[in-house]
Amino acid sequence: MESNDLLRWNAGDGGQIEIEADGPWTVTNAVALDSLVDAAAQAAGTGPMIVDMHGVTAIDTFGACLIERLVTPAKARGQKVVFKGVLDQHRSLLDAVARVSDHTPLPPKKRSPLAAIEGLGRSLIDLGNDLSALLVMLGAIAMAMARVIRRPRSFRLTAAVNQFDRVGLRSVPIILLITFLIGAIIAQQGIFNFRKFGAQTYAIDLVGILVLRELGVLIVSIMVAGRSGSSYTAELGSMKMREEIDAIRTMGLDPIEILMLPRVLALVLALPMLTFIGSMSALVGGGLVSWLYGGMSVATYITRLRDAISVTHFEVGMWKAPFMALVIGIVACTEGLRVQGNTESLGFHTTESVVKSIFLVIVLDGFFAMFFASIGM
Repeated sequence: MESNDLLRWNAGDGGQIEIEADGPWTVTNAVALDSLVDAAAQAAGTGPMIVDMHGVTAIDTFGACLIERLVTPAKARGQKVVFKGVLDQHRSLLDAVARVSDHTPLPPKKRSPLAAIEGLGRSLIDLGNDLSALLVMLGAIAMAMARVIRRPRSFRLTAAVNQFDRVGLRSVPIILLITFLIGAIIAQQGIFNFRKFGAQTYAIDLVGILVLRELGVLIVSIMVAGRSGSSYTAELGSMKMREEIDAIRTMGLDPIEILMLPRVLALVLALPMLTFIGSMSALVGGGLVSWLYGGMSVATYITRLRDAISVTHFEVGMWKAPFMALVIGIVACTEGLRVQGNTESLGFHTTESVVKSIFLVIVLDGFFAMFFASIGM
């Protein structure tokens, strides 16, 4: 027989245990009740457990949880648990806690053999929705551009100049640095590998053609997508969260014409400029490495570069730039308008904007490569 003012128990024959609860079972007695409940649960045998609660004067959720903790091991062992003397005002709380404790998680859903096909179908539907949204945005921007051409005074030149400064001019330092390093790395690797065959001067051909046709515009586009595309999405998403875009519509204005068109036009104008600057920086980086690492003179580098490349290579890279800028701008604006009213959605769509922009830029570069190859450029 164990005794206490709050809990007493007596282990009888056949593994039966009788437990008597008294006094207030509330959080004020938490320390004493916690140790008593554990001791009583350990003293329980394998027979029935009888819990007499006629002496309980008050009980709160903490006390009800302790009662449930007391009887749960016995229930798990399959023992019979009997409550006696439970007041009506206490029973509803005990029953509620018991229901929560007795809740067992649903078994894991069996994976259907068609789950992979279902996932593929959902992915295709999402892809179709994304392409549809991009086409809608492209059409909206084209219509806004047509209205601006009819009414030139409606174009927000100040906003476009500001965006050009942010997207283009302020991006020059980082573009110069990254493309310089890319050109230097290409030259170093080309010289290192061509040197084995005594043809290290062909590294200059590699630098010139790769930079002007492919890597110059591709690296710059990826940098702009990460720097400016994410900024567009975050700005428009924040305005969407604060209902500023809805306010613009309420005033009878077109948010496409006010917000999206200046940003996209600035991007279309800035990316060719950045591509040219980046390509020249990469060629300088390649020339510096050719001089320091490859032992070639500057005159040799320039002469070989002039023989290896042509205006066609330069044109191919520059033709790609506006289209890649258009893709980045459309994706950024589309994802910005998809933001819902919470910061989690803003972060998600900003990430989606960067990922989709980079993916589409690479895909577009592949299509351009096949197109220019087919027409002999």
